[in-house]
Amino acid sequence: MANSMTGFGRANLLADGREMTVELKSVNHRYLDLSFRMPRHISFLEDDIRRLLTERLTRGHVDVFVTYRNTRDDARTVVFDSALLGAYLKAAEECTQKYGLRNDMSVTSALRMPDVMDVVEAEEDREAVTALLLGALNKACDELIGMRKVEGERLCRDLLSRLETVLAIREKIALRAPSVVEDYRLKLNERINAILTSAEVDTARLATEVALFADKANIDEELVRLQSHVAAARDLLENGAAVGRKMDFIVQEMNREFNTIGSKANDKEITALVIEGKAEIEKIREQVQNLE
Repeated sequence: MANSMTGFGRANLLADGREMTVELKSVNHRYLDLSFRMPRHISFLEDDIRRLLTERLTRGHVDVFVTYRNTRDDARTVVFDSALLGAYLKAAEECTQKYGLRNDMSVTSALRMPDVMDVVEAEEDREAVTALLLGALNKACDELIGMRKVEGERLCRDLLSRLETVLAIREKIALRAPSVVEDYRLKLNERINAILTSAEVDTARLATEVALFADKANIDEELVRLQSHVAAARDLLENGAAVGRKMDFIVQEMNREFNTIGSKANDKEITALVIEGKAEIEKIREQVQNLE
């Protein structure tokens, strides 16, 4: 069955002093739209994330959250600016000589001077970090797709039920349609008789008028196409995967058939059924927006 576009997946992996956590959150979107939140020093992973998600997902807005910790001994290094430190020491010595102050500069106080010390992230092993990321991303994606599948099955069951309702409405219209022409013939005959009280009705002319009305009010083609659209939608939902765009098109076509039936039938009972059918189509359209 088709998948939903709503879901969540999370995975955490540890390897060789490195820890990677990936969270994926997806909602409805016309296309596949990816948004990234991750540390800048591992932003080189973005292309790999985009490539994998493009292979595994078709539609939806996906927020990608990546957190990374490197606890290895070589993860960070401490550096100091020797030239700047020398300038601080020279300035301290000049103050001592000029103003007679005691120079109490120690190593600790010197290293605390602004911008003398800095902690630098070590260059990451790109191959190791990429392998860790892809492992966590695949697991998070498995969980996301699993949730989307469960939600998709629920949506499909609801949509299949609504399609049965549309089909039932279509059958009621099909049963009513033949009576529309006969009702028109009787009403036309009554009006003519009321006007021509002293003359006989021209049966040939009456038959012609009824035939013209029957041709204009004929909805057989629309009923056949509507049944065909329902069958196509049912087949997609039961056997397809990424079917959202196709279902959206089919729903538009079903709505068009109901509109045409309503405009041609010229019958209160059929008009009421058309309104009921269009209301059901609107519910289907809303649900289809959630399908991948």
